[in-house]
Amino acid sequence: MTKEIKIALLMAASLFMEILDGTIVTTALPKMGQYFHTGSSTIALLVSVYLITVAIFIPLSGWMANQFGKKKIWIIAVILFTISSLSSALAPNFSFLLIMRIIQGISGALMTPTARLIVLEKTPASQLLKMISYLIWPALIAPAIAPLVGGFIVTYWNWQWIFLINVPIGLITALIGAKLIDIDKVKNKTSFDLIGFIEIALSSGIILVGAEIATHGKDYWFSALGLVILGIILGFIVFEHLKKSDNPLFSLDSLKITSFRIFQTSGSVLWLCVGALPYILTIFLQTVFQWSAVKAGSYVLFIFVGNIGIKPFTNIIIRKLGYRGALLSSFGMVFVTSIGLAFIQINTFPAWIMFLALVSGVGRSLALTAYNGLSFSEIAPQDRNSANTLNAVVSTLAQGMGISIITVVVNLLQIFFSITISYKLGFVFLGLLMLYPVIEVIFLPKNIGHATIS
Repeated sequence: MTKEIKIALLMAASLFMEILDGTIVTTALPKMGQYFHTGSSTIALLVSVYLITVAIFIPLSGWMANQFGKKKIWIIAVILFTISSLSSALAPNFSFLLIMRIIQGISGALMTPTARLIVLEKTPASQLLKMISYLIWPALIAPAIAPLVGGFIVTYWNWQWIFLINVPIGLITALIGAKLIDIDKVKNKTSFDLIGFIEIALSSGIILVGAEIATHGKDYWFSALGLVILGIILGFIVFEHLKKSDNPLFSLDSLKITSFRIFQTSGSVLWLCVGALPYILTIFLQTVFQWSAVKAGSYVLFIFVGNIGIKPFTNIIIRKLGYRGALLSSFGMVFVTSIGLAFIQINTFPAWIMFLALVSGVGRSLALTAYNGLSFSEIAPQDRNSANTLNAVVSTLAQGMGISIITVVVNLLQIFFSITISYKLGFVFLGLLMLYPVIEVIFLPKNIGHATIS
């Protein structure tokens, strides 16, 4: 195993820790609410505050990596994430825990993009697909296993272990990283684009706050819609600022390249589905089928089995079919399995539900590997910092919006249909979302991204 692969796997471990922490807490919220004697809407802040903090502070990562060095920022972020995880487990009251979640969000926002940048910045185009395959598995595995791991912890241990599992992972990765990663040269220091940061923070934060409020019921939908529209308007202001600024927080030049731009458009739709499907399937099995969290999580786990099972073959498939062919094939799998899940019943043969989850995982894994490999295939190494930061901002917003959108869709459908039919139509909705990526990708040149697979 080469040093580059070891570093990629190490970075992937830190990504896994951060992504898992952002999703696993959901299963423990009822127990935590009882422990701290708080209502469901208050305890839910532990999830929304974390996601919003990550979105707000991600734009800082690229600038700080240039100012202080990628290795230093990554190690500090991992250590800070580990300490805040331990402090969360030992929290004496809810207010202290909420503050620790904010610190976790800040450290996660610095850790995740920097980890990707450490791997991608110096990787030649011909090796990008290979390195991406090591980096992408945490984003696929963590949301899929979170319901099972969280359900197991809550059922057989206590909620504190939700955070304590981060401590050994964080300590080990930080120690290995300190020895394994070379000290990078700090580039020419630039002034901080404070206006750009404030604008991006406000836009991202307002959009995610609006999305979070929307999940609280139809009485909040009007306010939520207003916030999302305001956030989008601010987003256009941010876009103009970054285009015209002499020293922007990050450059938008990478959007001129088709192979990168489509990951921010149709790729965001896929990210939305990646975040939403394990969630809606878990809630559906628990709410409609009345299964326990552990039983529901054990079925959702087959999404993870599909993610991992196809992983040794994703690069081979992409080289055989090309990026366009691989993406269209994966969209088909996600579409068919989403529609298939809409027809499962409580007496459906268990192996069929597992199979649908598995194939969905295969499609997700193939699509995200292809999108990530394609997105940086034509980005020059010196431009990958800005491209990576922009990509992190967009994908974080897409993932954050996924659960909120599907929750609103299901709640909206319940006005007209039963809860069972509403969830089934929710699966259909996620399947139909794949039509947009198909339309965008089908018009791409057949040889797009050939430099990474030739």
